[in-house]
Amino acid sequence: MAWHSHGATNAGLVEALAKNAVVRSPLVRGAMAAVDRGHFVRGGSDPYYDAPSAIGFGATISAPHMHAHCLELLQDKLTPGARVLDVGSGTGIMLAYFAAACSLAAASAAAPAATAAEPRFAVAGIEHVDELTQWSKVNLAKDPATKALLASGDISVVTGDGRLGLPDKAPFDVIHVGAASPSRPDALIAQLATGGRLIAPVGTDSQSLTAFDKGADGSVTVTELMGVQYVPLTSLDLQHAPRTFLA
Repeated sequence: MAWHSHGATNAGLVEALAKNAVVRSPLVRGAMAAVDRGHFVRGGSDPYYDAPSAIGFGATISAPHMHAHCLELLQDKLTPGARVLDVGSGTGIMLAYFAAACSLAAASAAAPAATAAEPRFAVAGIEHVDELTQWSKVNLAKDPATKALLASGDISVVTGDGRLGLPDKAPFDVIHVGAASPSRPDALIAQLATGGRLIAPVGTDSQSLTAFDKGADGSVTVTELMGVQYVPLTSLDLQHAPRTFLA
């Protein structure tokens, strides 16, 4: 049913995802409703159709149901002070979703005694195609809320090798990888905070969406969730080979 979660508008898309039980939690529903997918696709693609679409440079924006699945898997970690890393941030849409979820979590947890000194969330993206880095900033600036978060630094995007993560900003409570790592992404797992969760597709010809959870003793629990097909997490010079992808 997930692949049939189409809408004529962003609100219609989110409603279809909820009707098909892809979106289940109020937090994910609120975050996806707050971010217009239409700001993050190339011209000529229907942003509210539940399918991936090309964004250039051998990359795609994943289908809405895959974004929803990943958000649901991470929603309990998207807390008011969460530190989040999106690897292969592409269009910037997951950065917007993560920021919206953390903002909603903060609003629901607000108490009369809350102060500005309380920790703010930090959502960082890393993308190795600089043209996509710059385009994602343009996309994020289309909405006043995310534009303000870019200006404040609560959302940041840099160009770099996502396979190495962002060690200078680690540890992270949430790491999302938008491309398939050929093997266990140990460099990224090392940047998880205690209690943190990493969601990544892992594999080459056969890929599995996989969760890595770091325990209090530093141990890592690995859970294979479902078969997927994503663009590969690879070097910049190999990024441009033509391929067909479903994610």
